[in-house]
Amino acid sequence: MKFIASWIVSALGVAAAVWLVPGIQPTGEGFGPILLMALALAFVNAFIKPVAKFLGAPITFLTLGIFLLVINAFMLEIASWLSINVLGGGVVISSFGSAAVGSIIISIVSMFASGFLGDDKK
Repeated sequence: MKFIASWIVSALGVAAAVWLVPGIQPTGEGFGPILLMALALAFVNAFIKPVAKFLGAPITFLTLGIFLLVINAFMLEIASWLSINVLGGGVVISSFGSAAVGSIIISIVSMFASGFLGDDKK
């Protein structure tokens, strides 16, 4: 149940990014491409992002955490590629700048939605 709630929260973040950022467009009509992108993003965040954060830790330390924006944008680009080429539909990101702005929007929406839904950890 927690995975589905997390997937929906991520899909809401992706939908907000599609709506707000001009360089992020779904590959088709409806909510399907957004759900596929959210699924790919969940996979990337679970398996690839921890490795990228570990490898980028020295640069993140030197830039006082700003490099995490670059990592998040890169993870969004990877998720976009996976959703289109592996899952058959998703979201097209036109530039790295769009990915950076999109990752900020997805993070903000996810933070508010997760806070609204609550956390099971005690």
